[in-house]
Amino acid sequence: MTTPVPGSTAWLDQVREDAIDPDRPIIDPHHHLWKSIGGRAGYLLADLWADTGSGHRIEKTVFVECRASYRDSGPEAFRPIGETEFVARIAGASRDGGGGAVIAGIVGHADLRLGSGLRDVLQAHERAGGGLFRGIRHSGARDPHPQALSIPGRGAEGLYADAAFREGVALLGELGCTYDTWHYHHQNGAFADLARAVPGTTMVLDHFGTPLGVGPYAGQREAIFDGWRRDIAAVAKCPNVVAKIGGLAMPDNGFGWDLRDRPATSDELVAAQARYYHHAIECFGPERCMFESNFPVDRRSLPYGVYWNAMKKLAARYSPDEQHAMFYGTAARVYRL
Repeated sequence: MTTPVPGSTAWLDQVREDAIDPDRPIIDPHHHLWKSIGGRAGYLLADLWADTGSGHRIEKTVFVECRASYRDSGPEAFRPIGETEFVARIAGASRDGGGGAVIAGIVGHADLRLGSGLRDVLQAHERAGGGLFRGIRHSGARDPHPQALSIPGRGAEGLYADAAFREGVALLGELGCTYDTWHYHHQNGAFADLARAVPGTTMVLDHFGTPLGVGPYAGQREAIFDGWRRDIAAVAKCPNVVAKIGGLAMPDNGFGWDLRDRPATSDELVAAQARYYHHAIECFGPERCMFESNFPVDRRSLPYGVYWNAMKKLAARYSPDEQHAMFYGTAARVYRL
């Protein structure tokens, strides 16, 4: 019998868990949507609802840019507006019927180095978003070994120190928009410098700053963790930064669940990753942390419901108010939901 492909429904169906604390309200502040392209399976509203409807009470979600459905003509700076238009239509359908989770916020993309033209692009996102546009993700992820990564970042060299980029991040704060970023563990120091330089903008650190564990980083987990711990503590001293705690089940994190015959269970996730979560929560405080699914990217390692079971197991040591912050309140405040 053929072994199911990791990430496929047949593969994920091998591990099913009853939802823990199923009545707890949750905002999932980080997921993607895209059409089927070149052999890559699509992930649209029906797929999102199949995941968010798997037993946990996911009330609202936030879409985060992933280069989906850009305009294929017109000025380069405005092509990402197509993604916001695409998601706004799907968000409308999520509100209009079906009873599933509502897409309540959109984080789009813009080149924050545009200078005087950036304001026009942000206004175009605002119009296209139909009231859902919340901010920009212009990722800094860049690694000297992109060939070793399944999802190599496209960040420019020295992006966080670029003067024009910093001006763009500052403009987001002036306009009440958030700045999301994704980068790798060895870039956390540069990100802390950016956060200190632009204190008036709320910055969202995605995926713990992505500790890598493949290619040249394989076999170095403890050394990388020690450095990551120090860097996260430094980032957390910047009061304008909040942390999305999740996204550690990507193949590039190196836990290997995407290579197995069966997905990870919630207990396996807790055993392997609890120390990352507890350290981030200790440094940032629950009021500056939000659990995130990072689906469908993390779908290559575990089912959606299993992820949230793991988060509820991890959160059990915290007070009811602290748990509510991490599952709902922080995301609602930061993204104005």
